[in-house]
Amino acid sequence: MKHANSDTAHALVAGLLGTWTGPAIGLLDLDAFFASVEQLDHPEWRNKPVIVGGSPSERGVVSTASYEARRFGVRSAMSSAQAERLCPDAIWTHGRFSRYREVANQVMAILAEETPYIDRVSIDEAFFDITPGRFSSESPVVIANRISSRVADLGITCSIGLGPNKTVAKIASEKDKPRGLTIVSPGTQAGFLAPLPVRAMSGIGERAEVALARLGIRTLGQLSQAPEEQLHPIFGATTRTYLLRARGEEITSVRLFADPEEPKSVSHERTFPHDLTQEKEIKAELAILATSVGKRLRSQGLAGDTVTVKLAFGFGNLHTAQRKLKHATDDEFIFTPVALELFDSLWHPPTPIRLAGIGISGFDHAADAQADLFGAADESGKAQSDLRNLSCTLDYLHERFGRTSVTFGRERSRGESVNESETS
Repeated sequence: MKHANSDTAHALVAGLLGTWTGPAIGLLDLDAFFASVEQLDHPEWRNKPVIVGGSPSERGVVSTASYEARRFGVRSAMSSAQAERLCPDAIWTHGRFSRYREVANQVMAILAEETPYIDRVSIDEAFFDITPGRFSSESPVVIANRISSRVADLGITCSIGLGPNKTVAKIASEKDKPRGLTIVSPGTQAGFLAPLPVRAMSGIGERAEVALARLGIRTLGQLSQAPEEQLHPIFGATTRTYLLRARGEEITSVRLFADPEEPKSVSHERTFPHDLTQEKEIKAELAILATSVGKRLRSQGLAGDTVTVKLAFGFGNLHTAQRKLKHATDDEFIFTPVALELFDSLWHPPTPIRLAGIGISGFDHAADAQADLFGAADESGKAQSDLRNLSCTLDYLHERFGRTSVTFGRERSRGESVNESETS
């Protein structure tokens, strides 16, 4: 449906689907984004298998594969060596994050022209609210079609899921790729979700799937009808949330869109339920915070060259230390040791610590260093550690199967926090 014929399109949609009542939440997911940008910028690569990632000879990892490469079985987070065996004739290229951010921000600008309510999930994915009457009187289906067409005009494509909440929109966006538009109108979400396997819902990983299967629960429809007390050993305090999601009854909101320019910093901090005094325990917490920061940097295609550590020894007693790296990075295995050194410069035992935080900034000069983030130089001028490949794999697993699907041992023993926050 073209923008010029929006009145006709609106009437057609209303006749086919009826008037949309209630929330209309969309999820836009750019198709094979990094590879699509490379094919856009290299016309001779179009319709050919393209892989963006680290070198197979250097134990790299696949970041994104074009749909032509995916036909050979190549997937994100796969080792580059395995991808090369599956698709030996693929075109390989390293990441150009400054270019990807440029194109992604053009897409975000398109969304911002349609609605001010946008939650950007990552560099290539965003929720948006186009509920009738909230910002526009047009049919949400017409708006979603227009967004898809305008993104295609940029030379790339997106898949959009549209439904009454974020869970439905997310699942719908994955149903028809590439350039799909899956509509789940209000009142139909329970039927849409019911036949799907439980793993279709974000947050349900392999362990939860196995535990549910022991109860005879294999579909979201079966999950939606299960007694809450039966599910509590699996989901704990979040049981009610998962039930509402499986029934399509979850109520979600999309916040007002922030400035589309890249953030000045990415940080994560935690206020502890009780003051910490043991060095080993404090450093373990800092390592966990650094892991979160690294994940968010990679999800936004950012790399920074300045590390900041924040410590609060008591209410209002805040201390910070900062160090500039030789090269920008998004690898927590590079900046965590620096953060721990900064911690040593701030803390003297047995001073109790109430809050700790880690931040990365200095993105202005990161473009050159980002030219090869899958095998870039660390602050010593050496290739980034192979452990970054592990981080990228974990990023993918957490996105696909939930944050608790795979974790480091230090995170499993971690206590509950009084307050934990992320900032950009």
